[in-house]
Amino acid sequence: MIDFIKVGKIVNTHGIKGEMKVLPLTDDMTRFDELEYVYIENQKVEIEDVWYKKNFVMLKFKDFDNINDVLCFKGKYIYIDRENAIELPEDTYFIFQIIGLNVYLKDGRFIGEIKDIIQTGSNDVYVVRDGNKEYLIPAIKEVVKEINLDDNKVIIDPLEGMIE
Repeated sequence: MIDFIKVGKIVNTHGIKGEMKVLPLTDDMTRFDELEYVYIENQKVEIEDVWYKKNFVMLKFKDFDNINDVLCFKGKYIYIDRENAIELPEDTYFIFQIIGLNVYLKDGRFIGEIKDIIQTGSNDVYVVRDGNKEYLIPAIKEVVKEINLDDNKVIIDPLEGMIE
């Protein structure tokens, strides 16, 4: 799904009228208010209603009016077209843009590939792997010196002891 952005995961149904509980995979969960439709796997579904309960987005899709209609969506991811993506501030990236980038030290040595991102609240942490080695790289300006999406690379200047 290269032309799509993952924005949520359906974790459960809610009630018996086809409503779903969604774990948002976006920093701004109110972004669902602006969406008219989403994709689940390759199926385009129209949003009928959106509301919020604690840290979850509650969704009701048009023409899905029974719990049995939506049970098949449980555990599935929700995607949007890239054209519906929110505009990010400068030097801010979507998770899908960062995962898969190669990480290098300032001197050009290859460290590994970003396999995951841990969101800690204060800053993200890149999980970088090379074979059996794994490094946790804080996504802070003191460490991450450059992100170049065109060249598929990240340049870091790690703190002492971070890379051994």
